[in-house]
Amino acid sequence: MPHEFLSDDWMAAVDALRDEAPEPPAALKDLVVNLVVTECPFGDQEGHLNGGLLTRGLVDGAPTKITVPYDVAKALFVQQDPQAAMQAFMAGKIKVEGDMTKLMAMQAGGAPSEEQKTFQKKLQDLTA
Repeated sequence: MPHEFLSDDWMAAVDALRDEAPEPPAALKDLVVNLVVTECPFGDQEGHLNGGLLTRGLVDGAPTKITVPYDVAKALFVQQDPQAAMQAFMAGKIKVEGDMTKLMAMQAGGAPSEEQKTFQKKLQDLTA
C-alpha cells in the first residue's frame, strides 16, 4: 500500500526495507548529511542521509545541512530526478549550510547498480 512521502507510515515502510538495501556507491558509503524538508503536508521534517539511507532526526556534527522543499525532495529521493534538484538549487529553493563538497560527492555517486535500481523501485512502489 502506498504511503505519503516522509509520513510516519512511509518511514516505517522504508525502515522495514533497510535489510534489503544494497551497498551504496563508494562516494556515498561514509557520507552523512542532515536534511530538513519544508512545506510537507504534515509539517517540516528533519532527517539525515547516512550511507545513502534516509533516517529521521538530525545528526550532531554532520558536515552539511540541506534544506529543501517537499516537492523537490520527493522528486530527488523517490523519482531520482536530479534535474529537479538542480533547477531548485539554481532558483534558490535549496539551502546548503556547511561543506558543499558533500553535495558534489552525492552527485558523483555514479550510475546505480541493478540492485540499487531494484531497491529504488521498491521505494517508488510504497510512495503515494
